[in-house]
Amino acid sequence: MMAIDKPLDFLWFIPSSGDGQYLGSDDLSRPADPGYFREIAKAADRLGYSGVLIPTGAACEESFILAADLAAHTERLKFLVAIRPGTASPAYYARLAATLDRVSNGRLLINIVVGGSAQELAGDGIFLPHDERYDHAGEFFQVFNSLVETGKANLDGKYIKAIDARLGLPPVQEPRPPLYFGGSSDAAIAFSGGITDKYLTWGEPPTQVAEKIAKVRKAAAEQGKNVTFGIRLHFIVRETDEEAWAAADRLISKLSDETIAAAQEVFAKSSDSVGQARMVALHQGRRDKLEVSPNLWAGIGLVRTGAGTALVGSPKTIAERLREYQQLGIDTVIASGYPHLEEAYRVSELLFPEIGLPGPHGQIRSSFGERRVFGGGGHGGNVKIASAS
Repeated sequence: MMAIDKPLDFLWFIPSSGDGQYLGSDDLSRPADPGYFREIAKAADRLGYSGVLIPTGAACEESFILAADLAAHTERLKFLVAIRPGTASPAYYARLAATLDRVSNGRLLINIVVGGSAQELAGDGIFLPHDERYDHAGEFFQVFNSLVETGKANLDGKYIKAIDARLGLPPVQEPRPPLYFGGSSDAAIAFSGGITDKYLTWGEPPTQVAEKIAKVRKAAAEQGKNVTFGIRLHFIVRETDEEAWAAADRLISKLSDETIAAAQEVFAKSSDSVGQARMVALHQGRRDKLEVSPNLWAGIGLVRTGAGTALVGSPKTIAERLREYQQLGIDTVIASGYPHLEEAYRVSELLFPEIGLPGPHGQIRSSFGERRVFGGGGHGGNVKIASAS
C-alpha cells in the first residue's frame, strides 16, 4: 500500500497521428499538424501538467524531432519520448537522447516501446518473435545506459554488438534520463524488473493492476532494483457524472458496428501484444460491456489500439477512483482525452483542484474543502479564498 497524501505526477498526451471529436469518424477530425501540437504543449505547460507523452509508430510524427520542436515553445514541460529498440542503434539513440536532454535543459524522459504489431515491426526491419524482442531490448539498453551514464560502452551480445562505442557529450540529468516502460507479458515483466525506473500499466480494473504491480515488484526485487508505477488512462471529466457519461456516449456516437468489428479483427490478426489482448478482453468488442469497473469505461478500445480505457465522471468521482489506484502504488498518471486541447483544459480546471494539484489559475483544494488561489492574474497578486462548490 502507498500513502495517498502526495499529489500524483500528472502528464498529458500529444496526439501525433491526429486528433478529433469522435472515435471512428472523420467528422470534426484534426490532422497531424505541428502548430496544433504546439498549442497542446503550451497549454499543458501553463495548466500544471508535469510533462507530455509523445508516442512512436508508423502513423506518428517522429518522437525525438517533435519533442525538440515542442521544447523550444515550452518552459517547464517534460517530454516522455518513445524509443523503439531496433529502429536505430543504441549508440545513435544515446546521441539523440543526450542532445535532446541538453537542448531542453534536462526535460527528457524516455518511454521504451518494444512493439506489439508484427506487421508494423516488419516495416521497421524488426523480425524477432515476441519474447526475443525483450532479449534484444535488454542488450540494447545495456549499451544505451552505459553510453549515457559513462560515455562509453562495449558489448558482444547475441543481438547487439558495440566495440569501443563513445558518447562525446553527456545528458544534463544524472546518471541519465529516467526510463519508463509498459508491458504485460512474462517476458516484458522480467525485462522491466531489470531496466525500468517507472513501470506503466494501461487502465485496467484495480484488482488486475494490483496483480501486475505485485509481479513487477517481485521481478525488480529479484534483480536488486526499485521500480515506481504509473498508469496510462483517458479521461472524460465533467461537472456531473451524468454529463460525463453523456460525453462518453457522444465520443462513440458515430461509430458503426461494422467499424468496431473491422477494428477488432485487425487487432486480433496483427498484434501479439499481451497488453492489447487484455484490453480487448475487457469489452470483447461489445457496446453493452463498456463499464468494466466502476467509472472505468472501455469504449475507446473498441477502435483504438493501446490504452483503451477512460475514467468517466465528475471531479469528485474520478478523484475517488484515482485514490484507489494510488493505494496500490500508482504515483504517476499519463492522461489524454478527445480532443486533446480542450480536454487538457477540462481535466486541469475540474479535476486538478480535487486531487491536490494546482490548476490553470494556481487553484488547489485545501484539506478544509476550500479552494486557495495563489497569484493575482491581473488582480495585483492578492491571495483569494473562495468556497469550494
